[in-house]
Amino acid sequence: MKNSIRRRTLGLTLLLFLFSIMVISVVSYRYTTHEIQRLHDESLARHAHLLGELLQAPIPPAYQQALLRSVENTLQTAPRTPNALVFQLWEGDELLLRSADAPLAPLVASRQAPRAGYARQQHASQTWQTYTLPLARSERRVIVAERDDVRLHLIKRVALRTLLPEFIGLIILASLLWWSIGWGLAPLSRMAAQIRSRDPHNLQPLKLSPLPYELATISGALNRLLMRIQRLREREKRFIADAAHELRTPLAVLDLHAQNALAASSAQDREESLVYLRQGVARATHLVSQLLTLARLDPDEARPPLRAVDALFEVRDALAKLLPLAQQQQQTLQLDAEESGPWALNEVPGALSTLIQNLVGNAIQHSPPNGSIHVHLEADTKHIALTVDDQGPGIPQAARKAVTARFHRAGPGAGSGLGLSIVERVVTQQGGTLAFDDAPGGGLRVQVTLERRLSPD
Repeated sequence: MKNSIRRRTLGLTLLLFLFSIMVISVVSYRYTTHEIQRLHDESLARHAHLLGELLQAPIPPAYQQALLRSVENTLQTAPRTPNALVFQLWEGDELLLRSADAPLAPLVASRQAPRAGYARQQHASQTWQTYTLPLARSERRVIVAERDDVRLHLIKRVALRTLLPEFIGLIILASLLWWSIGWGLAPLSRMAAQIRSRDPHNLQPLKLSPLPYELATISGALNRLLMRIQRLREREKRFIADAAHELRTPLAVLDLHAQNALAASSAQDREESLVYLRQGVARATHLVSQLLTLARLDPDEARPPLRAVDALFEVRDALAKLLPLAQQQQQTLQLDAEESGPWALNEVPGALSTLIQNLVGNAIQHSPPNGSIHVHLEADTKHIALTVDDQGPGIPQAARKAVTARFHRAGPGAGSGLGLSIVERVVTQQGGTLAFDDAPGGGLRVQVTLERRLSPD
């Protein structure tokens, strides 16, 4: 569960949501604090002006003194409310009137009177927000105040009432997200369950529908992988079957020659059997090499990256390796190519060497002793053309389409029937063409055209 998609998605979503809540809460808290401070400051000023208008009413002094005593008696007997405003009425340094919770000492120092306006004062370990209003045509002043902790308590209460629903909503959202993500991932769970329950030998495509787009792409990629694995297994089975079929006869012949050598009654018979045995080993080795080459060139096999080579050098090198085989048959190999030609080629590694080995090898096998095999190489800006002419019996026009089929033999003793099949695979892999024609000397002409691919793909 450490790498659970559900947990990762839920965690990231909640983290982003929590971050958003925190940012909004900070902004909201600052705005709320500012608004509460402003409203309470306005309340201080409004109450101060209300008291000032009451105290400056045009009434006789005797009635005014009676009014002050009546207000004072009412304030002293009123229930104490620590959250309420307090006020003081001063005339010079004499306290004329105060509310029940107001201190006896001036909330604003006398040296600051009769200055009007807001102030923040420290008194008896309490911080007060005050508003002073000097009364006109007298030395009196009204001071209305509120404790700072009252405001802070109100701000905290408002913030708590604002944040609490958001955090409760976050918990509800987490539960809903956990359920909805699980519901959204249900097709993936079904896919995993189907894969777990499949037989390892069952490579048939997965059949799940309907699938979300994201899982449909995964299912499609997985099915394509299963198809490639199935083709690979079929190719391996085909290779094993081909090898078993083609090697059965050579191995039987080898066993026969070995038995003849062991049972030989004379040194000459034993020598003759050993020569046949050696030739049989060589043919079997060549057959195995061709089978492996054909398997390596299978279209389903991953193609290696192209490499830059000199085509003329590669052809010369491959012909040099075949020269001893031609000399055994008293045959001559001729190469016709211009030294200054544009021979740069991006090839699948070993492509030219494999072409020459099989084309010229077939020509050597089918040409008579003292015959001649002619190789012509030319190039232009986009292609390299290779032509091989031999002096063998050739291939009839009607049979040329079938000669590239695997294990097709032109006649008895005509080899394994894999050479031209390998050539066709190489040409296809290199993006070229393969054609057969009659050679001027009466044999077979094989024409191969390869793309130079100067920009590797």
